[in-house]
Amino acid sequence: MITKRVNSVADALSGVTSGMTLMLGGFGLCGIPENAIAELVRLNVNQLTCISNNAGVDDFGLGLLLQKKQIDKMISSYVGENAEFERQMLSGELAVELIPQGTLAERCRAAQMGIPAFYTPAGYGTEVADGKESRDFNGKPHLLEHAFKADFSFIKAWKGDEAGNLIFKGTARNFNAPMAGAARICVAEVEELVPVGTLDPNTVHVPGIFVQRIFQGEQYEKRIEQRTLSQRA
Repeated sequence: MITKRVNSVADALSGVTSGMTLMLGGFGLCGIPENAIAELVRLNVNQLTCISNNAGVDDFGLGLLLQKKQIDKMISSYVGENAEFERQMLSGELAVELIPQGTLAERCRAAQMGIPAFYTPAGYGTEVADGKESRDFNGKPHLLEHAFKADFSFIKAWKGDEAGNLIFKGTARNFNAPMAGAARICVAEVEELVPVGTLDPNTVHVPGIFVQRIFQGEQYEKRIEQRTLSQRA
């Protein structure tokens, strides 16, 4: 029987070295691979190119890697609430490629599906279009965008089995699903790891064929990025 289970986060990140291009799932602080990020900090790898929707906050998520100057380039769609991300970008310490959010997701999905490139109208006529091929479809200009190429993708799911089949909960599905299988090696961390045959096939969001390594994570904080409370009368 196929098993992709590894015993620890250290085993899951075996082969990660400085200078690599990494994909990291999540949206804000929702569904981020917390254990994998903590291990990257511990490994002290640097000169990384990170593909992620955003970089979390200053003291959590990818913000921990930014604090230690482990990231040389961020490819993302949103600077967000991370003041250190903004500071490094404006000072020139960090190379940043900002991409429309839908294009970012589609470049992940294209890599997952083996599609080398696609056309999209998003970004035409802006700085996003600089240096890119364009073509008209039905009288509307589109830009040619290429699928990402990454060494590892780190994603986080709610539940998975030892064959790598994954189920996400709510909006944690976000960028995790299209990043599965979008890199040379996909590492999935899950809150609950179950034996093969436990999951109902009809509930599986990502099949195990897209996952090379899976492990059960620990101590998820699940922070809330912006807490808003109603005012009582």
